[in-house]
Amino acid sequence: MRIASPEFGPISLIAIRAWVAALVLLPLIFIRREWSLVFKLWHHLSFVGVITTAVPFILIAYATLYITAGGTSLLNATVPMFSAMVAWLWLRESLNLVGIAGLLLGFAGVAILTTPEGGDYRTVLLPSLAVLLATALYALGSCYTKLYLQSYPAPAVTAGCQFFAALFMLVPGVFLWPDAVPSFVSWVSALALGVFCTAMAWMIFFHLLKSAGVNNTVVVTYLIPVFSILWGGLFLDEIVTANMLLGGVLILCSVALTTSSYAKKRVVIVHS
Repeated sequence: MRIASPEFGPISLIAIRAWVAALVLLPLIFIRREWSLVFKLWHHLSFVGVITTAVPFILIAYATLYITAGGTSLLNATVPMFSAMVAWLWLRESLNLVGIAGLLLGFAGVAILTTPEGGDYRTVLLPSLAVLLATALYALGSCYTKLYLQSYPAPAVTAGCQFFAALFMLVPGVFLWPDAVPSFVSWVSALALGVFCTAMAWMIFFHLLKSAGVNNTVVVTYLIPVFSILWGGLFLDEIVTANMLLGGVLILCSVALTTSSYAKKRVVIVHS
């Protein structure tokens, strides 16, 4: 996203990402003969597709125009925090002292991470809020999925959500298509986002949920920032700042505390 967003623009980039992922996943539901299920659940799938794919991906793509891949991924790691809050408010799941301590620690980490080091708040705060809104939508989507889609086959749910997200993105993606032709590297990045970072990642994620359980699967929350910071440093010359290190440690400690109380109770959706 850091490579492709400046050339495609966040909305057109996510339109490509959603359509590529949908085209990769749709043959799967034909093979499994689950197409009728997608039509039956279209209202649930379209809602989840919009709030967990289309809108969050746009928000994060926008944020990568201004903040580093590492910083974006650390903010994205707050999904379990918001999941705990949404589950407490909506599903009436209990929030014990460990969970509350985790939330407070996480918000302290966010405050540090969004404090510019010699920069302008306007170039950091709004993109950071965009990522946090995306993670809040992921959390909302995870609770909605638990209530209305948990009993249905994961491949059908995944493919259906991507298909309806792609439909949602079609008109704005075409309308806001860039005037200049994006470079080859940006096209490769956009296609890789759809195939590997969306379609294949979702299939692996649901396979892990089934075979390894939620407790083990949620460990990816810790791995995403590590690899984002690593790839950002290797390929984008991004610098790891003191704020990133301190804020990131607090956020990941928050994840540990919140998931220790909630991982056994629900599915935690982790996106990027």
